[in-house]
Amino acid sequence: MHFRIDEILKEKGNTRYWLYMQLGLSYQNFKKIVENETSAIKFENLKAICDILECTPNDLFVEYYKK
Repeated sequence: MHFRIDEILKEKGNTRYWLYMQLGLSYQNFKKIVENETSAIKFENLKAICDILECTPNDLFVEYYKK
């Protein structure tokens, strides 16, 4: 699975910095989530991202295959 956060931010005309300020996470945790470098995410953070971006979890993820 792969987060589409950058794509959604671009569609909505917002920046990573804007989302970072809205979420209130540490920069390290935020960066890991946005750059798909995390293997887990708390449900409360997932819900917060969805609420801020006005989307569903289905909108946030795209499935991809490594070759």
